[in-house]
Amino acid sequence: MTDRNKLPLAVFDLDNTLADTAHRQRFLERRPRDWDAFFAAAPQDPPLAEGIALVRKSARECEIVYLTGRPERCRRDTLDWLAAQELPEGDVHMRGNADRRPARHTKLAVLRRLARTRDVRVFVDDDELVCLDARRAGFTVVQARWTAPSGELEDAQEREGRT
Repeated sequence: MTDRNKLPLAVFDLDNTLADTAHRQRFLERRPRDWDAFFAAAPQDPPLAEGIALVRKSARECEIVYLTGRPERCRRDTLDWLAAQELPEGDVHMRGNADRRPARHTKLAVLRRLARTRDVRVFVDDDELVCLDARRAGFTVVQARWTAPSGELEDAQEREGRT
């Protein structure tokens, strides 16, 4: 049996990588944005087949880690959603409830921390800026392009540090 701590890591984003957020985008189109409603609707996210298949395939050779910009207050809903999709267990890294830094900063910090002690084989995320910064830092990146980009979500990730 393989020692789990020796396996390389495959790190996956959630929103628009594994979970389809299209049904809750409307909460970001309002002014002011309704973040409580946006996150409250996350348990109803349909799974994205391409992302789900990639997690399962990666789990054959890697330990899975989930890295999301969702705030810590969404942990229970997030864990329940992952279990409902029958996804491999793995550590879930979330942003602090008051952390408003852009996703590209918060996620890159976690990736670097993980890479200090483990081989990060692949990082999968939909956010173009997150992917660009991770590539520049030397990580192997797969950009999830299986959902339509959301300008509202991109703006929220970069300017408001909300997801």
